[in-house]
Amino acid sequence: MKVVLGCDHGGINIKNAIIEYLKENNFEYTDFGCYTEESVDYPVYAYKVATAVASSEDTLGILCCGTGIGISMAANKVKGIRAAVCTNEFMAEMTRRHNNANIIAMGGRIIDEATAVKLADIFLNTEFEGDRHTRRVDMITAIEEGTFEL
Repeated sequence: MKVVLGCDHGGINIKNAIIEYLKENNFEYTDFGCYTEESVDYPVYAYKVATAVASSEDTLGILCCGTGIGISMAANKVKGIRAAVCTNEFMAEMTRRHNNANIIAMGGRIIDEATAVKLADIFLNTEFEGDRHTRRVDMITAIEEGTFEL
């Protein structure tokens, strides 16, 4: 599995902590930036990560901004992306297990570095359960493709 990361200035602290975790655990990763605390536009980094994830079944993404909200909203505009904001361990587990999320989004102004690393670890090491959840994820895809019917 490959991991791609991106952040704006509000999430750089937790992104950098996650990168250290990835290095220590021998994950293959790409850091799309940003690289300083200078103010930048989060949609740029959301787009870079989301397009990389959408183009590879073997890739998961991690996005960080001040809250995780804006960057996840931007990422979710890319076809095939299921980005979820997570602030606790249960959310990080269930977004993979039940929703087959392919990007986790976190907020550097919401959670600390240790929590971000723990959430990333859970997200990257939790498998999608499939079964009844596949039907629901397929419904999300149908909504995205404009083919959803009630």
